[in-house]
Amino acid sequence: MVKVAFFDAKAYDRPSFEKYGGIHDMEFLFFETKLNAYTADLAKGCDAVCVFVNDDVNAEVINRLYDAGVRLIALRSAGYNNVDVRAAYGKIHVVHVPAYSPYAVAEHAMAMLLTSVRRIHKAYNRTREFNFSLNGLTGFDMHGKTVGVIGTGRIGRIFIDICRGFGMNVLAYDRYPAENSGIEYVSLDRLFSESDIISLHCPLTNETKHLIGHGAISKMKKGVVLVNTSRGALIDAEALLEGIKSRKVGAACLDVYEEEADIFFEDHSGHIMDDELLSRLISMPNVIVTSHQAFLTEEALNNIAETTVGNILAFFEGDGFCENELCYRCGNIEHCKKERNRKCF
Repeated sequence: MVKVAFFDAKAYDRPSFEKYGGIHDMEFLFFETKLNAYTADLAKGCDAVCVFVNDDVNAEVINRLYDAGVRLIALRSAGYNNVDVRAAYGKIHVVHVPAYSPYAVAEHAMAMLLTSVRRIHKAYNRTREFNFSLNGLTGFDMHGKTVGVIGTGRIGRIFIDICRGFGMNVLAYDRYPAENSGIEYVSLDRLFSESDIISLHCPLTNETKHLIGHGAISKMKKGVVLVNTSRGALIDAEALLEGIKSRKVGAACLDVYEEEADIFFEDHSGHIMDDELLSRLISMPNVIVTSHQAFLTEEALNNIAETTVGNILAFFEGDGFCENELCYRCGNIEHCKKERNRKCF
């Protein structure tokens, strides 16, 4: 029986994982605490750990897990920037869920955009107080606007399809352009300068950290709308705040935040928020913040559990090959050049 320690486990995680774990006779230990150097020892006696986006799987944690006998890190997410894959190589294998529900994230990005552009959040609050005035609720048509999409993986391409359904013009940037996709790829500078709306759908790497900073914002149209449902650190939050205050950025829709690890997924409503930058962003009338919930649909949770359990079984059964393994062998991690027919080490 494979034994798995779940970290940062929430109530919504358990039903789907217990369903698929029960089918395959796996033992799950659910811990509400996040994985870090202080909590890694909770995994002693386990074959694998299952982690989420705000668990800190650095080199020290990996060494502790390895010494404890853990042989697999199973991410129940697509992103892996919180895992030191270089440090894991040769010790612990790492697998992820590359496409649990790209529709959920793409649809949430559009939902936030529409909410912001049409002032739906403001109208909702007003009418609950029986205020039916339309003053200050003027939006703009999506039809005919130019949207710049950074990252054209599964989520990015679905978001593009949604935008096209609205009659929007689409410009895109990606280091690995999708071949024969009919997508118009342009330079970042052109995307920044011509887009009315910019939506981020790329992973967080050393190259993409603070992709949207002071320099990028200075190149954008006045009144640009920024949407981020990927990773918080893609945007320099201080630069964003300055852009909003200077009226350069017309609106921001954020499902992620650079320093979200100790804030998101928890109820802080009875406490004073220590993060002054986030407090200032939330206080802005043209900023919408959701708590990393873009993935949160019934379909996505089911797919995450099914794929994660499948990844774990694939690793511990047979020759251990899992097609969703992340590897540092050639330095490309996801775009590994080796043949995908065996374990990475």
